[in-house]
Amino acid sequence: MGSRYPRSVQVYLPLWALVLEVAFILIFFFYTSYDVASKDGKKLLETYRVFQDVIIMAAFGLGFLTSSLRRHSWSSVAFSLFTLALGVQWAVLLEGFLDQRMVITLSSIRVATMSSMSVLISAGAVLGKVNLVQLAVMALVEVTAFCTVRMAGRLVFNIDNHLSMMHIHVFAAYFGVSVSFCIAKPLPQGAEEKMQIATSPSLFAMLGTLFLWTFWPSFNSALLDTQSERKHAVFNTYYALAVSAVTAISVSALVHPRGKIDMTHVHNAVLAGGVAMGASGHLIPYPFLAMVLGLVAGLISITGAKCLPNSYSVHYTFGLPGLLGGITYIVLAMLEVTWTKSSKVGYQLLTDAGALSLAMAAGLASGLLTGLLLSLKIWKAPDVTKYFDDQAFWKFPHLAAGF
Repeated sequence: MGSRYPRSVQVYLPLWALVLEVAFILIFFFYTSYDVASKDGKKLLETYRVFQDVIIMAAFGLGFLTSSLRRHSWSSVAFSLFTLALGVQWAVLLEGFLDQRMVITLSSIRVATMSSMSVLISAGAVLGKVNLVQLAVMALVEVTAFCTVRMAGRLVFNIDNHLSMMHIHVFAAYFGVSVSFCIAKPLPQGAEEKMQIATSPSLFAMLGTLFLWTFWPSFNSALLDTQSERKHAVFNTYYALAVSAVTAISVSALVHPRGKIDMTHVHNAVLAGGVAMGASGHLIPYPFLAMVLGLVAGLISITGAKCLPNSYSVHYTFGLPGLLGGITYIVLAMLEVTWTKSSKVGYQLLTDAGALSLAMAAGLASGLLTGLLLSLKIWKAPDVTKYFDDQAFWKFPHLAAGF
């Protein structure tokens, strides 16, 4: 008896993936080299520690975060790893090409990993509705778009490397929402149970949340230049995360008719404080301000979870708190210019607002184009009846033949 699930990736996935890998290997062979000039072992060790934290956030945190559905947990974790591995290779090459320096350092790999996390954030809006080939295409397009936006922000608006990276939450959230808008179809009647969470997968999703909650201060401080800025970013991120966690759990019980806590809120809204601290954490001089932002971010995230569809969870987990953080940065930067009695207040407002608007607009536009591209029949997307179903892609040895 043949499988009732289409072989949507049997030919396309090996063909596309192996051709891409061969192309990457050839490019790395001819155009890249390792940096052998640096001999500062202490700095290398410090960079590697931060790099480890970022990798754990990407592979464990974002990988497990979306694994709570009862019939789509294997694909969420493994597909996230696939897109991360593919995206990092492409980001290393792309960042080197845009910087006109194809010398690989540990710092460049760290930046590439952080850029590739944009795909993992956006994937939260489309996992379960696309196959692995479509995710590979999405990874290449999104990493290209995000690296280009970062370069444009530095050249046009003169923003630093840290701020251009911290716009990742806004860019990736609206990219994912746009892609999902183009390709998603409503589930047929009787298939709604696929969207339900299960106890064991939800526990693994909570594990991903814990990894992200623990290592988020490293992400927010990774690209800052001075020790003082890194210290402020780490401290303020922890304060904001703590407050947003307490806020999310307590308000989740408050808004439930019977006072019960929604695990979906815990998976997502407890991280809102870390997202909000991304752009502005190093500028906040007092812990109470970070705590206030964590409180507001948690409330915004819970409100979004109650009012927006589940398919747009990246919007209230990353997009709205990211916008809050971007607006906070603009206000703090303007105040800093005012305190120094500079005449560049208007210029500062325009450049910072322009950079944030660019990230949001580019995420929407590039996501829309990517969604239209992924809608083409050539990718053999799964039928709507096979949404959120691991059996469409994985071998289940414990099941009878025909699945």
